[in-house]
Order: sequence, then structure tokens, then C-alpha cells
Amino acid sequence: MDPADSILVAGDPNGIVTITINRPKSLNSLTRAMLVRLAREFSALGRDESTKVIILTGSGRAFCSGIDLTAAEDVFKGDVKDVETDLVAQMERCRKPIIGAVNGFAVTGGFEIALACDILVASKGAMFMDTHARFGIFPSWGLSQKLSRLAGANRAREASLTAMPITAEQAEKWGLVTHVVEEGEALRKARQIAEAILKNNQDLVLRYKAVINDGLKLDLGSALSLEKERAHSYYDGMTKEQFKKMQEFIAARGSKKGSSKL
Repeated sequence: MDPADSILVAGDPNGIVTITINRPKSLNSLTRAMLVRLAREFSALGRDESTKVIILTGSGRAFCSGIDLTAAEDVFKGDVKDVETDLVAQMERCRKPIIGAVNGFAVTGGFEIALACDILVASKGAMFMDTHARFGIFPSWGLSQKLSRLAGANRAREASLTAMPITAEQAEKWGLVTHVVEEGEALRKARQIAEAILKNNQDLVLRYKAVINDGLKLDLGSALSLEKERAHSYYDGMTKEQFKKMQEFIAARGSKKGSSKL
């Protein structure tokens, strides 16, 4: 199966693009060619004005089982330093919201890819697992740092040093995923979230994602200063007409009854 078949990209008229890792017989393990294709897709979609939200999922019984170990030397020795073909680096640079729909195994590199998503939805049968220590692979896509910050250091140490699986329910309790849904429903739930995002001001969606993600790299005081700086920059750039339109929009929304539900 070549990269054209193993990575499926489908967009809709509303701007939701779904990327499917499609190598089910190998539990969606990634070859070097697939990694390069995925990195370039995220890079391109991040620049594409018609793309509003990206959903990442896998076909069959897995989300992604990590690197195809037959390609390990190829990937780990050289490409680990190449930002342009670094999938996780390109996901982290992507301006658009990324929703992961985890429908099965998310193992090692697949776990790291899941954690590079902005929002994660998992089916009840989903399983997260870090096998770096089991196979003698050094993490290079952030798992050693992100998991401890999201779930707490003790949980991260246990998960990574034992290589024991984390169920979808555990992942939800740990704050890794926002929704656990019935089997076969992860993609539908991800689309619901994407559609809710589309109802909002898309310029602000991009700015909001950026300030949250950039702030996470800082201590709280610096992050609060970053928010202030970007808020001042945003409002300083607005004209009187834009403020008037904002007021009219808020007034119109306030007069409407009902609320959207995820």
C-alpha cells in the first residue's frame, strides 16, 4: 500500500478535513513515507484558508500503533532532527484545531500523535500505551514531557516505566481525553465538536488555540502576560466599525433563546 492509499484526506464544504491513517492490517503503523506525507498534510492544511478544523483518526482496530519497526533506523537516526518531516512538530505548528478520534490502539508513537491533538475523543475500546522502555526506543515526540504535565508525574512514570495500558476510561479521568463514547462513535463525536467550533468567530478560534498552546509552554505569570499582550494587540487593531459590529452581534445573539449541545 503506497502513501496515497495509506493516508486518506477528505474535506467537506464547511472546512472540516478528516485525515485517516489507513493501514489497518499493520494496526496503522507508520512507514517513513507515511510520516512524510502526514507532516506535509498538516503543514499544508495549517496554511489553507478553507480548512477550519482537522480530525485525525485511524481505520480498523487502531488509531496508530506507532512507527513500523522495519523502518525504525530510517526514521529515528536521521528524520528525528528534520522538522519539515517531523509529524508531531508539524501538528504542533498547525494553526487549525486538531481533534483526535481514537478508535482503538494508540501505542508509543501513536500515543504521542494523540497527545499532539488539541482535543481527544476516544471510544470505549480505545487503549493508550507507552512501550518505549519495553523495546529500547527513546521518546522524541514529547511523550516523556507531555504525559507528566497532563496526567501528573506519578501516573506518567508508572505508565511509561511499566508499559502497562491505559484504558479510555482511565485516560478520561486523567484528563487526556474529553469524551469516551460507544464503539464506532468516536469519529461522529469528533465531527460534532468540529461543527460546534465552526459556529464561532474563526479568527478568534485560531488566536485562542495559539494563546492556550503557547501559554502552556510558560509559567503562569508569563502566560498571563502573554494573554494581555495579545489582547492589547487584538483590540488595538480593531476599528470603530468592527467594535460596532461586535456589539450588534452580541446583542443579536443575546436575544435568541436556546443553546447548542455537544
